[in-house]
Amino acid sequence: MWDEPSNDPRPVRNRRNLLVVAGGLAVVTAVAAGALFAADAPEASNAAPGPASAAASAAPVPASSPASPSPSAVTAKPAKPGWVPVDQKSWQAQVDAYRNRKIDPVPAGVGNLPEFRADCTYSHSLPDDPIVAPGLPGASHMHSFVGNKAVDARTRAADLTRFTATTCKPTEDHSSYWVPTLYDNATGKPVETTGFRVYYRSLMTTSANQQPMPNGLRMIVGDAKKSKPTPRGANGQFFCAYYGPGDVNGVARSSNGNWPICDGKATLHYIMQFPDCWDAKHLDSPDHKAHVSFGRGNACPRSHPVKIPAITFDIAYGAQGSAAGFYLASDKDGKSASSMHGDAFVMWDVDAMNKRTKNCVQQRRTCDNFGYQK
Repeated sequence: MWDEPSNDPRPVRNRRNLLVVAGGLAVVTAVAAGALFAADAPEASNAAPGPASAAASAAPVPASSPASPSPSAVTAKPAKPGWVPVDQKSWQAQVDAYRNRKIDPVPAGVGNLPEFRADCTYSHSLPDDPIVAPGLPGASHMHSFVGNKAVDARTRAADLTRFTATTCKPTEDHSSYWVPTLYDNATGKPVETTGFRVYYRSLMTTSANQQPMPNGLRMIVGDAKKSKPTPRGANGQFFCAYYGPGDVNGVARSSNGNWPICDGKATLHYIMQFPDCWDAKHLDSPDHKAHVSFGRGNACPRSHPVKIPAITFDIAYGAQGSAAGFYLASDKDGKSASSMHGDAFVMWDVDAMNKRTKNCVQQRRTCDNFGYQK
């Protein structure tokens, strides 16, 4: 029942019948051009992929007992401003555990989509950004957070392992995910997410040399400073999600043309795609993007040799739209959707991450929040 995910990290074009899930409900939509936002997809590279085995021995995530999460790389200090190095011993320990982990038997009837997921609900809002403005409360525009309930501007990777209360299922996901808060332009009131599914999946047609996600990894997609119109059919626009056929661009548009107006059968959704390759050296970079990259030709580039699960945000909002439209906290004046962006601060129980990556992504089997999905 699930459609095969695109192998191209660039924005999806002319795809139909994409299965979108929000708040635990399957929502079948027809996704028009630009509905899937893959920010900052790189230019095609001719670089040959580096051997994954060498990359794995050069880096990995924190190993821990199956019952407890482990901070991946918070002990080493960055050699240069903005670069956060991975703790190589900790990452290597996770890779070793991953290699030694046996694959769980696959029940009959399991799908063949290489993915697992976490379903999260809204947690809290703060004008904070622990990735872009760490240690500076109030320094950011308003963000809506899901997942780890304790996150604020001062949150560090180790904090995610100590304060593990979460709005996500499974509870082994201690990560924090956030996006700029959406506001109703007519009332100025926030429109919070009603469903926030986080997929971890393969964007390639092969899962050879697949590795798990390193704990403590920080990533951003999108551009908070971008302010360009998002008319009907534009890349990076919000869309209308249906349980059946429907116009994802909306039955009408807001007065400024930037926002769809959905009929009574659909609500606003947004999808964004994170990269699937990592440099095996850094958990963050000055622009919060340079340490990760999209793969090309079913392989990762030499500069980012480790194939990691690609995070996808599938976000639902309990709103249908109006002539007044909306605005994002990141672009109150422009009132377009072009500044939509997402942040991921990854922290899982290591054994849970290893198990899901091996069973679901490496074996190319469809998994839900808790295991194989029939």
